[in-house]
Amino acid sequence: MKFYMPTKVYQENDAVMKHAAEIAAIGKKALIVTGKLSSKKNGSLDDVKKALESQNTEYIIYDDIGENPTIDMVMDAAEKGRNNGADFVIGIGGGSPMDAAKAIALMIQNFDTSSDVLYQAVDLKALPVIEVPTTCGTGSEVTPYAVLTRDELQTKQSISHRIFPDIALIDPKYIKSAPLSVLRNTAIDALGHFIESYFNTAADDYSRMICQYGLSVWSENIPVLLGEEADEETYDSMLLASTLAGMAIAHTSTNVPHGLSYYMTCHKGVPHGKAVGIFLPGYLKAVSEKYQEDVDMVLSMLGFDELEQFSFFIRQVLGEWDISDKDAEIMTDSVVKSPRKLKLVPVDITEDDVRDIIEYMR
Repeated sequence: MKFYMPTKVYQENDAVMKHAAEIAAIGKKALIVTGKLSSKKNGSLDDVKKALESQNTEYIIYDDIGENPTIDMVMDAAEKGRNNGADFVIGIGGGSPMDAAKAIALMIQNFDTSSDVLYQAVDLKALPVIEVPTTCGTGSEVTPYAVLTRDELQTKQSISHRIFPDIALIDPKYIKSAPLSVLRNTAIDALGHFIESYFNTAADDYSRMICQYGLSVWSENIPVLLGEEADEETYDSMLLASTLAGMAIAHTSTNVPHGLSYYMTCHKGVPHGKAVGIFLPGYLKAVSEKYQEDVDMVLSMLGFDELEQFSFFIRQVLGEWDISDKDAEIMTDSVVKSPRKLKLVPVDITEDDVRDIIEYMR
């Protein structure tokens, strides 16, 4: 068994301001990496700026990270950080800015290299990274992964380097202003992390322990995903579930549902969490042939008696989607040619099995 979680995690109200001195101790000048709107709207950007200013720590802001960040975005931000003398990076937002922050920290540190090293198996260090999540799904604040869009391959792929954040600052108030659609999609992404981590060849007692507790926390928030009004405890619970899910996949990585989701996001414009959720029922069906008792346990922890109930819930929460015959064939071919994802599935899985996972919710 193994367990490695080097990120220092603080989840509390006003987490950023309470740990301003610790943030400032990381470096002398921060590059803040975020998107155009949400971090301004939810107050997270202002909190980070105030915390840095209270410690007389300089900063610059790069706020051009879009959804599904590209290598070009990373290199542009790295150049700005390098030219302005940034010696640590703060990512604020959902998975896109937080993942990008890790890759940017790598490229600022390794200024004498090209973007090619992002996907090369070479030993490189990155600048320190601090993450401030403002959605409840990616878990990037506690994972070593940085998933970028590779335009030349028309897909998404994690970089080859493992970069754990130094500090994660998690404040429930930042998700209060998120639309229900964002809460739903990101929460389903976290659910995917639990399911793909639990049913995974890299799973062990430690990672399954996180999944089991995390699923019980996640299930508390199902009424909100179905439309009930959230309260303070709910926001706190949703973020806790997201972070626990990140801790789980930090030890196992993801497998087939995530592998299938990348096509739906890159080519069909489906939000990442929704794209993952589409394939979760089919994945549970695929592993149930060998792990029926475990599948039943997972469904029970979520409050469902059978897989069909879970499938109905997924449709309720995620709404409609469209997968053509051509889409299904392309996704099948892509995953079958990705041994890295397939080897993490704890049952023998064939090309027909991948098609069945897709077809189950088509």
